[in-house]
Formats: sequence, C-alpha cells, structure tokens
Amino acid sequence: MRIPYSLLLATGAAAIAFLATPVAMALARRAGAIAQPGLRHIHREPVPRFGGLAIAIAVLGVLWIAFALPGPARQLDPHYLFGYTLAAVPILLLGLVDDVRGVPPLAKLGIQVCAGLVLTLYGFGVPMLTNPFGGEIVTGLLGPLLTVAWVVLVTNAINLIDGLDGLASGIVLIAAMTLWMAGRQHQDFYVMFLAAPLAGATLGFLRWNFPNARVFMGDTGSQFLGLSLAAASLLENRKGTATVTLLLPLVALGLPIADGVLAFARRLLHRKPVFRADSAHIHHRLLHIGLTPFAAVMVMWGLSLALGVIAVLLARQPRTFGWGVLAGLALVLVVAFELLESVDRRGRD
Repeated sequence: MRIPYSLLLATGAAAIAFLATPVAMALARRAGAIAQPGLRHIHREPVPRFGGLAIAIAVLGVLWIAFALPGPARQLDPHYLFGYTLAAVPILLLGLVDDVRGVPPLAKLGIQVCAGLVLTLYGFGVPMLTNPFGGEIVTGLLGPLLTVAWVVLVTNAINLIDGLDGLASGIVLIAAMTLWMAGRQHQDFYVMFLAAPLAGATLGFLRWNFPNARVFMGDTGSQFLGLSLAAASLLENRKGTATVTLLLPLVALGLPIADGVLAFARRLLHRKPVFRADSAHIHHRLLHIGLTPFAAVMVMWGLSLALGVIAVLLARQPRTFGWGVLAGLALVLVVAFELLESVDRRGRD
C-alpha cells in the first residue's frame, strides 16, 4: 500500500520535532531561556523555552529534505520555499533573542514587517479580494500592504494566544490541518506541502508541551508558527484560486485573531500600551471563571476545531454566503467574549 506523501512529510516532521525538543530544552537551560513562575503564569516550576526551535528545525528540515530527494516535491518551484525560509530566519533569530533577554515591541514589529516584505518579494500575497456582491477586486499596489498586515496580524495572534500549556500548539495543529484540507480541495499541492510538516511538527512537539508542559515553545515558536500559518494561507490565495480569498484562513484562525484584535482594542480603549501584556485574554477569562487550565485548553481547542470545520465547509459555498457566515461568526465571537468578560468581572466583585 502506498503511503500518502503528505503523511510521510507530517510523520517525518513529527519525529524530528519529538526528538529535537529535549535538545532544545538543554540549549534553553544553558542559554538561560527559562520561563520563571509569576503572576501571569500558571506554572509553578521554571520551564525551559526554545521548544519552537525544535519545531522550526522539523518544518524547514523536512521541506528542504523533500526537495533534495526524489519525489513529488521535486516538481515544485523552489522559489516559494526560498522566500519562506528567508522570511523565517530573522523571525527565528528574533524569537531566540526575545526568549533569552527580551526584545522591544517596536523592534519585533519591524522584523515582522521585514518578514512580510520578503514573502511579498517571493510571490506570496493577496492579488485580489473577493467582492461579497460578486466578482473580484484586484488589490494592485495595495496587495503588498495587505500581505504585510496579514503577516503581522497572524504572527502576533499566535504569540498572544500562547498562554496555557499546549494551547497555541494545538490551535496551530488544527489550523494547519484546515489549510491542508483547503489545499487539497483546490488541488494546490504547494499549500499541502507546507501545511503537512507544519501540522506534524506541532503534533510531535505537543508530546512535550501537553499539560503539564515540560517545555514552552517561547517566542521562538509562536513567532515562527504565526509566520508559517500566514505564509501557508497566502500561498492558498496567491493565484486567487480560493472560493473566497482570505475568508477561509480568517475563519480557521478566527479564535486567535479575534482574541488579538480585541486585546489591541481593549488596550487602546483603556489608554494602555498596546504592546504591554495583560491577563485579560480569553484563556485568562476562562481560568478566572473557574475552569482548570486543562479544561480551558480543551474549550479553546474545541472552538478552534469547530471553526476549522466551518472553514473547510465554506470553501465549497457561494461567496456571498461565506461572507455572511464570516460576519455572523465575528458577531458571535465578540458577544461571547463580552459575556465572558462580564461574568469574569462579576465574579471578582
């Protein structure tokens, strides 16, 4: 029986991430990249970071090995892989430095913008937007700005959602599988080629990151995974092949994106620095109302899985229907977040 190629890629990435994580843990201890217990953290013992380094090695390693060996990947244009790799390198360096000594928010933003520009130069982008009322809107010169904005949005969304053991890695796993399904539906092998090892690597890492976590992915992981999801979704839309451009990734990543956007708006409303971390994200709210960390992670995974299923189903629906569903989901998420905040506030009073 012939083993599906995507399964080989995912399995290889999972094995590498699983084996490389203990090495990354040892490097984190030597470099002093340790997450100490604190007011915003639920862990009671110091936990090494750098788990994201194992994920990155697994993803990039499998992709380049696949290009070097005989197989379907040899038929792909390596141009996109070069661009993705060049964008990932500064993001990884940013994460490593941030996990050891910290990096100012504006410096992070600058590197994320640079990574988005690199992807744009290598053909990742949003060439057109789907008009909810029919037809397409060519983005033209606005395309690169939308691409960079998307990279910054998704990268920071994954970074902000990384607050509980296994939470971000599980959500990324679900989102990567959703994008793989989208690539399969649209017969875009390049999307499947990137999404498969991304899903496998997060699954292999999850063995060490599952509650109670023995290692954190750190900014090294959240920044790299955010960039990778942004790149995969931009590949899905680079030819305007998606039924509704950017709709599917918006739904698939709806939970971290909504949480990140609301956090940004909340800090602006209360006149607080928008880049300063707080304890008002959705996973914090779930803990405040009495859920255990494990239960909160399960709730978040369940919501992400539901959104992933909706996203896959939407890929086959008329575009006007899809935009209506997106508007409805956005309203539901906002109302749910507000209700959760209200319950949390009453519980503290």
